[in-house]
Amino acid sequence: MIWNLIRWPLGQLILLIDFLTSPRAPVREAEEQARIDAETSGMALYQFKACPFCVKTRRAIKRLGLKIELRDARGDMQWRQQLLAEGGRLQVPCLYIPHASGDAQWLYESDDIIAYLGNRFADPKPAPYH
Repeated sequence: MIWNLIRWPLGQLILLIDFLTSPRAPVREAEEQARIDAETSGMALYQFKACPFCVKTRRAIKRLGLKIELRDARGDMQWRQQLLAEGGRLQVPCLYIPHASGDAQWLYESDDIIAYLGNRFADPKPAPYH
């Protein structure tokens, strides 16, 4: 009970700070952005809205300028069940990565997800400051 009284305001504070300090996406040529959008079109991030590790992962996705579907594994039972049945555990954040072969990869741990996305989609030149 006490933990719930602490968790909710703390979660709201995390969301407020995230909103106020939201990172900017890089500016890319249209064809490069279209290529990246095509590569991320089947990906999905299973997450909880106020989870600090999920916020960290969403910020990295935004900073990289990626369009990855967000799936609420707390509020939507369909996504929760799919994460558990196909991913193997109810742990967030988890990145679903479909492969051309038809297989899929379920990548857990925020640092691992951010490293994977950074290695695959990092812009070789930094975005200009505005």
